[in-house]
Amino acid sequence: MIAAEDFPGRTVVELDRATALDLLATVSIGRVVFSRNALPAIRPVNHIVEADGSVIVRTRLASRLTSAVRGKPGVVVAYEADEIDPYLCNGWSVVVTGFARTVTDPARIARYERLLHPWVDQLMDTVIEIEPSIVSGVRLIDKAA
Repeated sequence: MIAAEDFPGRTVVELDRATALDLLATVSIGRVVFSRNALPAIRPVNHIVEADGSVIVRTRLASRLTSAVRGKPGVVVAYEADEIDPYLCNGWSVVVTGFARTVTDPARIARYERLLHPWVDQLMDTVIEIEPSIVSGVRLIDKAA
């Protein structure tokens, strides 16, 4: 186990919106946080980031995430992804908070089906778009850097 005294310390650097979204686009898996029975629920999903910063995920029609979002004008969710070295404790973390909506346009759905392949062995028949209303991120770096 790594102890806190093994590290000289980390500095947390706040990221601007553009940098945070650029970093988010470099990884393919994150976690979506949504409300289930009035309590927070978290699910790992894969994603892509559009040029406007929208986060796109595919899920199953029968999933709890889809149930939370489907048929509603917009449900507030958070999406988080990171890349943090488990030994050096350096890296970054980005959170996008915004309204999630199911994508219903057939052309957009077909496009996302081509671009975003399921990473689990299940049918992913629903596309959800998260509008990036609030984007925050931090980079963890050595104090000496």
